[in-house]
Amino acid sequence: MFPLPNCGPAAELLTVDEAAKRLRLSTSTLNKWRVTGEGPAFVKLGRRVLYRAADLEAWLRHGRRHSTSEVGQ
Repeated sequence: MFPLPNCGPAAELLTVDEAAKRLRLSTSTLNKWRVTGEGPAFVKLGRRVLYRAADLEAWLRHGRRHSTSEVGQ
């Protein structure tokens, strides 16, 4: 986890491994979803891929459903 100085908790950055654990996914699934655009937003810092904790939460909220018959957006 890499907190950014003076940016508050919303800017908490997670590695791919940390993000996958938080989402209860394999790192392989998260990596595939990043390529296809299905997963949460991510940040590239040089060659490093990081995820903002706030983006993971937003992505989870976006996928929330109340019924299996609901169509995703």
